[in-house]
Parts: sequence; structure tokens; C-alpha cells
Amino acid sequence: MKNIITTIIFCTLGAAMLHAQQQPANTQFMYYKLGYNPGFAGSQESPCVTCIYRQQWLGLDGAPSMAIATFNMPLNNQRVGLGANLFRHTIGITTMYNLDLAYSYRVRLGKGMLGLGIQGSLRTLEQDFQKTTATQPKDQDQSIPGGTSSKLLFNFGTGLYYNTDKFYIGVSAPRLLENNIDHSDSDIIISREVQHLYLMGGVTLPLNENLALKPQGLLKYATGAPVDFDANLSLLVQNRYMVGLTYRLGGNKVDGSGESLDLMLGAQLTDNLMFALSYDMTLSDIKNHSNGSIEASVRYCIGKVSDQGKEYENPRFF
Repeated sequence: MKNIITTIIFCTLGAAMLHAQQQPANTQFMYYKLGYNPGFAGSQESPCVTCIYRQQWLGLDGAPSMAIATFNMPLNNQRVGLGANLFRHTIGITTMYNLDLAYSYRVRLGKGMLGLGIQGSLRTLEQDFQKTTATQPKDQDQSIPGGTSSKLLFNFGTGLYYNTDKFYIGVSAPRLLENNIDHSDSDIIISREVQHLYLMGGVTLPLNENLALKPQGLLKYATGAPVDFDANLSLLVQNRYMVGLTYRLGGNKVDGSGESLDLMLGAQLTDNLMFALSYDMTLSDIKNHSNGSIEASVRYCIGKVSDQGKEYENPRFF
């Protein structure tokens, strides 16, 4: 089992020549837009705090887990947005802490608002190589430190995010620098951060006074890696309850069945408080070693903005 986990770790972090997807994924991307696009900052009508917890591949030792806290608020009648993301991600021997600070300047465009966002980020990468199992003495490989190793990295990125009361679309590159992420003392660079591009979008389609469909999608691309895509279709009931289904590409290259099929449930418990829960049914071969993935999110919006002076009404579950 340890050999399997070690293989997963190094496939996930990847060497530069492999250009693997390096950013952690989450099923409830629609509640973590600021993590993908700094242009989202300030697009909600009041300050909101969202907390997300994800446990991937239940029952598999060393499987990825992630805890997120994200905050964003509008200023100057929603012409300016500020935001912050803080998350902790673990997989096997690796623990990553990340802090993003985002700023968005928002301009009126047609029936909606266009946010032009920038962000700076700090992250620490810590690896405890004592937890690994090697087939030969570790001291013979200069790329493997003898104990715990950590690195502090700075990066920056940008994004555009446009939304109306019924529609949103965004494109972003949240980390532009290709930092060296090796933990060795060698001058040879084995692995780097690679740039990730994201395209997201969604629309509200009213069916009647009590029902609405919300198709949403997130396209993820990294140079040299296969394109990933999350496609979600949710049904909103009485503007308060949500049930949705997400299909995620990826997984096996042989059968092409994808990575997972995800069920989502959510409820607007009060005017300020929202809760959502999702379960991923794994489709790839790793389903033989795990029991799927779970993710939960809680969002609390502070205060309530009156209709007077607002640019638009932000729909729930967007």
C-alpha cells in the first residue's frame, strides 16, 4: 500500500517534463470561484465567508484531503472587490498551505458587471520523506531529502469574470510563475509549477415560479496535460433547495469513462446561511481501492443589502 501511495504522490506533484495537473480539484467549484478566478471578488452583493472540506478517495491511506476558507466583499457600490483564500491540502507525505489575496475592479458592461482581477499568493510545500518506502537507499538519490523539507513560494495571477443576474462566465490564470518546486539540494531542476488556465460559466433557466435549472461548467487546462472538465446540472426548488449532478472528465485513458459522477444536495437554511454536501462516485480504476469522495461547504453572507442602489441581484447557489 505504501508503494501505491508513493506512486500517487509523485504522479500528482509530477516532474516538469510530465506537465501534470498540479492544482487540487473540488466538486463544489461553484462555491469556490475565487479560488479559480480573482475577478470574482466583489461579485456577491454582501460580504460572504465560505468554508469547504473535501476528503478524496475514502478508505485509501494517504489520499488527498483539503480544507478551505474563502472570503470576498464588494466595496464602492460593487465597483471594487476584495477577497482572500486560505487552504490546506494534504496528499501522502505532502502538505501545502496556501494564501491568496485578490483585488478586482468592476465595470458596468451591458446588463452585468465585468471584474478585472489580480491576485498574489504565498504557499508552503512541506514533504516528510521519512514516510516514504524506497527500493534502494534514499541517500543515493540527491533529489530525495533525508527528512522533512519545506519551501516557500510566491506567485501571482489574473482573471476576468462577467456576471448578470442570470449568467456568468470567467477566464483566469491564477498562477503565472513557473516556480521550482524541488526539495533537493541539487542544481538540476526536476519539477516546476506549471500554469493552469480556467474557463467557467453558468446560466439560470427558469422553468416556472418554483423551479429553475442551473447548468454550470469548469474547464481546466495545463500545458502538456489532458483537458479536465466538470459539467454540473442543478435543479433549484423554490429558490431555496438544490439537487445537482456533476460529471468529471479524466480517469482512465483506456476506457474513457471519466473520473467521477457526483451527487450534490444543498439548502439555503436562512437568508444568510447556505449548506451543501456532495458525494463523488469514482469511475476510474481507483474505485477498486476507495469508497468515493465527500465534500461539504457552508456559506454565510454578512448582513443584507437593500435593492436600492444595487447593480444587480445575485442568484442563490451561484
